Amino acid sequence: MLTRRTFLTRLALGPPSAAIFGGGAYAGWIEPALSLHIARWRLAPMGWAGGPPLRIVALADPHCAEPWMPLSRLAAVVAVANRLRPDLVVLLGDYRASHRFVAGDVPLAGIAACLVRLRAPLGVHAILGNHDWVDDPAAMRRGGGPTETHRAFAAAGLPLLQNAAVRLTWRGQPFWLAGLGDQIAFGGMDDLDATMRALGDGAPALLLAHEPDIFARVPDRFALTLAGHTHGGQVAILGHRPVVPSAYGERYAWGHVREGGRDLVVSGGLGCSILPVRLGVPPEITLIELSSPL
Repeated sequence: MLTRRTFLTRLALGPPSAAIFGGGAYAGWIEPALSLHIARWRLAPMGWAGGPPLRIVALADPHCAEPWMPLSRLAAVVAVANRLRPDLVVLLGDYRASHRFVAGDVPLAGIAACLVRLRAPLGVHAILGNHDWVDDPAAMRRGGGPTETHRAFAAAGLPLLQNAAVRLTWRGQPFWLAGLGDQIAFGGMDDLDATMRALGDGAPALLLAHEPDIFARVPDRFALTLAGHTHGGQVAILGHRPVVPSAYGERYAWGHVREGGRDLVVSGGLGCSILPVRLGVPPEITLIELSSPL
């Protein structure tokens, strides 16, 4: 079976022809370290209430590390995100990189201090990803949190949601923002039932989930699910994403998915996992504009 690690290694370290070397240089440096795309989605999901459109900026999977995602690049991403003038910012997990090509670590305190500069009337709200757990040796030994990310975000004043929800109000319209626990760490820390119970009334609800696979069983109660984790496969060739870390293959690889009247947006993310390679899937800031259905 072709794993993502094997595929990306072959792409980065293939035969030393000039064309492949040039492609490898692009995929191994220019696209992952220098490119930045804004993916824009205008949606009117069922279950979303009326009122002015809500602009959401989602940042997923920065995987901060030298030299591809140092604090200076993360700060530049934050500056671009702020210029989009979001009403709400959501952070979808995996804040620090751990692949073997990291030239230097970026401290979580610095990452949190950078992310807290994001500006939105409804604030900045975050969830954890699988790497925020599995790359934290102390948390793994304990079999649970708080993780280093918990501590760094708490110190910076960045709220984390784990199988919990917070009630927000936008231009007089209340809604719930819910965050699901990670679906991979410790065999799965997600509790969709508990997250549902955290919704205290019938106001519209949005769900943050690091991995998109949960969408197959997300109920209609959530007007929209936002996810990351896949990085869009990190490589897309002629529209095909050869390796996607999902049980559903390319079904939830990237972008807007509508199934059975339910809506999902999967961010392509900012950083890299396994190998620092991106090709045809540039790092992205995801901008979603929600309006009420007609």
